[in-house]
Amino acid sequence: MQRAALFGGGDAQMAAGDLGELLVPYMPTIRVPKSGDRVYKTECAFSYDSPDSEGGLYVCMNTFLGFGREHIERHYRKTGQCVYLHLKRHVIEKVPGASGGALPKRRNAKLFLDLEANGDLSSDDFEYEDEAKLVIFPDHYEISLPNIEELPALVTIASDALLSAKSPYRKQDPDSWEEELQASKHAKSLVQLDNGVRIPPSGWKCSKCDLRENLWLNLTDGSVLCGKWFFDGSGGNGHAMEHYKETGYPLAVKLGTITPDGADVYSFDEEEPVLDPHIAKHLAHFGIDMLQMQVAENGLRDNDIKPRVSEWEVIQEAGVKLKPMYGPGYTGMKNLGNSCYLNAVMQAIFSIPEFQRAYVGNLPRIFDYSPLDPTQDFNTQMAKLGHGLLSGQYSKPPMKSELIEQVMKEEHKPQQNGISPQMFKAFISKDHTEFSSNRQQDAQEFFLHLINLVERNPVGSENPSDVFRFLVEERTQCCQSRKVRYTERVDYIMQLPVAMEAATNKDELIAYELKRREAEAARRAPPELVRAKIPFSACLQAFSEPTNVEDFWSSALQAKSAGVKTSRFASFPQYLVVQIKKFTFGLDWIPKKLDVSIDMPDFLDISHLRAMGLQPGEEELPDIAPPIIIPEDPKDRMMNNFVEYFAEPLVVPVFGGAASSGVAGLGAVGLDNQPPEEMVSIIISMGFQRSLAIQALKATNNNLERALEWIFSHPELEEEDGEPALNVMDLENHTNANILAEARSEGPRIKDGPGRYELFGFISHMGTSTMSGHYVCHLKKEGRWVIYNDLRVCASERPPKDLGYIYFYHRIPS
Repeated sequence: MQRAALFGGGDAQMAAGDLGELLVPYMPTIRVPKSGDRVYKTECAFSYDSPDSEGGLYVCMNTFLGFGREHIERHYRKTGQCVYLHLKRHVIEKVPGASGGALPKRRNAKLFLDLEANGDLSSDDFEYEDEAKLVIFPDHYEISLPNIEELPALVTIASDALLSAKSPYRKQDPDSWEEELQASKHAKSLVQLDNGVRIPPSGWKCSKCDLRENLWLNLTDGSVLCGKWFFDGSGGNGHAMEHYKETGYPLAVKLGTITPDGADVYSFDEEEPVLDPHIAKHLAHFGIDMLQMQVAENGLRDNDIKPRVSEWEVIQEAGVKLKPMYGPGYTGMKNLGNSCYLNAVMQAIFSIPEFQRAYVGNLPRIFDYSPLDPTQDFNTQMAKLGHGLLSGQYSKPPMKSELIEQVMKEEHKPQQNGISPQMFKAFISKDHTEFSSNRQQDAQEFFLHLINLVERNPVGSENPSDVFRFLVEERTQCCQSRKVRYTERVDYIMQLPVAMEAATNKDELIAYELKRREAEAARRAPPELVRAKIPFSACLQAFSEPTNVEDFWSSALQAKSAGVKTSRFASFPQYLVVQIKKFTFGLDWIPKKLDVSIDMPDFLDISHLRAMGLQPGEEELPDIAPPIIIPEDPKDRMMNNFVEYFAEPLVVPVFGGAASSGVAGLGAVGLDNQPPEEMVSIIISMGFQRSLAIQALKATNNNLERALEWIFSHPELEEEDGEPALNVMDLENHTNANILAEARSEGPRIKDGPGRYELFGFISHMGTSTMSGHYVCHLKKEGRWVIYNDLRVCASERPPKDLGYIYFYHRIPS
């Protein structure tokens, strides 16, 4: 019997009677995919190799995971699985006909791969041919398919099932999320209470807690309540669901998603997102006119109005011949359907050396320690993406034009250019309502979601997200007693307000607005767009000014009072991320973006924003909690006592301040990465062990109410002795306990230094709101700016630094 030369030349031919005998020892390991099994036949679990790649793709006949040539041996050694289905797609030149034209030719009529056609090849001259083989390791014996008569029935059935299996990313395909929604059975007959409730276009807050994000408007009584909390700590306290259980009011709409095209509606009774065909009527009941901006006053739809110089043209550098870039660090990413926000953020992240070292530098170790299903491991998917972007393996320049025809005739190998992050997006967005959909998202929110996952899945002795981490000192002052309180919190983003009142071209803006209105009245084309020009110094000044504290309770007065708060940097991060707060809501309830130009500096010095701490002559507010309101229902008293105990103004050292933008989904944490001692003590006072209290708080991002719910939902842990297990969330995302244990660090985990920075990247948004539009990323590499526009990577000629949304600065060494 010959050895199949899969990695060399030649073929291994076997007698038909020998095939069944050869496969007998491996029959117990061969499975037929069942409903719900995911078959990865288009992408390697560790790389972006596919059946289009030179070595093809190997699909394990037991786990249904796919592996490229470079990684198949690793899976064989780790699992002992021997039988794989080898898939290869060939590019075939069509046979010329008698008249000289090409004739269709397909030796394998059944295409089993969900791969897109290579756009570089002409369909008139080339076509695809898919090939499948069974390969048995470790000797690489090959059995060509189809081979129905010679193979055992189980092998034939399993092979056919794998070849016909649907893509595991079907839910990720463009527009599929929208198509799956069904009209709610409650929409037509929904009862709405005539209680006089009117909802403002902004400033919402949950009526049962202080949350201002993930808020839902109940369409029956107009209650504004927070949604459920997710595994990553984001979300809310579940008050919208509690309200449904108490009242039975079934439908709610998510605030912030309302546009002229619709809104996100959830049915608590049907337990799924739904369509509300009468959503405009239901929203109008509470004073929300979602259709007011559907058609402009002059009868032209918004997409019919196109100024001569739009941000789409400027940001994408339209009209300028851009030179494509290839090689390591210049790899594009396919847009999977409104996934440009992910592409832009990940390009910026993997331009940072600390992330490159953490994931690509540790790639062999991460892959060796990955779980049996690497598609469900965060660090594996991060290392895979980093390698895909930085290796240059998927960004190869095309051959010279005079050699293209010759190359295609002789080798039939299309050029690989760019990667498709389907597996990465599927994993990183799982269990997250927004990111798992195919709607456009806020790049800033995704950045924080990513940092959350990096924090939860340490990869070495240092966490790469520490380069963004800094401490904010918040100074709160009672305006009547003049006493102050200083607290610190962790943040990852500096959010700068847009100082519209400081525009330097106010006269031009007034003239433009008059011309625009005249054009609308006369049904003429609008005048050329005039953007507000805002000095960066004005935005920085607005950031440093005091802001009013809503519902401030003064411990000095033992009563509610007026309070103001100022923020300063208690430490400066190694990499400063600056978000321009462009997005807001109009009086018409339509989400909109401030179309402004800000002269962002290449070099930034914020040393003057360094925190100073308690100053001579300042008197601190006493640490006295506000009165506790005892609920009438005795069963609610215990929980409410603890919630009220942590209401303003009780300070939990060291991060007892208000939740920051940067800890969305991260929670307030102590300098030693341990839960605040006050919270631990309260849980202990209820009769629980200290180790269990710490474990519960870590698992719920130091949310006391959730921690108690977590304990009650894990009664088996109360009887355990000794130290608690590793964080449950960590174990869900990374099964290798050795890597987790190694990554536990001590200290504040900040990289303080001078407050002087240099710009190296920015992410720009085009469109009217975060729920629509497009993102691109500009990065400075090797001394020049480069634009990353999904798959297209080019040298930038006119980087629009004044129109960015998120800016990335690195510290200048002193």
